[in-house]
Amino acid sequence: MKKTYHGSCHCRAVTFEADIDLDQGTGKCNCTMCWKQRMWNAGRLGPADFRLLSGEDVLSDYSKSGAWGEGHHRFCSKCGIATHGHGRIEQMGGNPYVSVHLAALDDLAVEDLVGAPVTYMDGLHDNWGNPPVETRQL
Repeated sequence: MKKTYHGSCHCRAVTFEADIDLDQGTGKCNCTMCWKQRMWNAGRLGPADFRLLSGEDVLSDYSKSGAWGEGHHRFCSKCGIATHGHGRIEQMGGNPYVSVHLAALDDLAVEDLVGAPVTYMDGLHDNWGNPPVETRQL
């Protein structure tokens, strides 16, 4: 069942809310972007499930396009904390998505986080539908 969570960057210039069903799972990827951030996210939310409440003017965007699609990684230009991403990845169905960094959620209980299923993705090799051989570091 979806629950509305509230999140922010470290300096609270960027705030948002997102409707997330943790029972549908969370995701960890081994691509270089996710690896360097140790990103753990609730991905594949529909755009209507995410609402930016403040900080549009301070959000920076790092994007990368390629054969697999397009992804935008959003972060606060003041404190540097990544809050969410959005885009479209062909290998993941090609539909627009929003991905929320679970570490940016202010009201997520640790028990709920560790109890949520995790899907591992081999983004490093553009093999999004399969887990990488090694996942312990993710």
